[in-house]
Amino acid sequence: MTATRMLLVAVSLVFGAYSAWALWHHGYLGIWRAGLTDLAAGQILFDLVIACGLIALWMLRDARDAGRRAWPYLLLTLTAGSVGPLLYLLLSRRPAPG
Repeated sequence: MTATRMLLVAVSLVFGAYSAWALWHHGYLGIWRAGLTDLAAGQILFDLVIACGLIALWMLRDARDAGRRAWPYLLLTLTAGSVGPLLYLLLSRRPAPG
């Protein structure tokens, strides 16, 4: 296993655990509501939406080039943010960059 793949696994596990904890305490809508509580939180939410949109475009093109289906990862990105791209990279047969 490459260092990049090990890092992806570690980030996925830590982020997944933290996300599960946040969902447990606040619920799905509670997480979105928190992003709209004030101007600073809204800026972070808006930044996340832009970043995930750009990553979704990259995944769509990369999946097309690799002959993969992108829609499961795009749906995950739309509903769960970074979970979609992390899973896409973990399940990729191509070597991860780096």
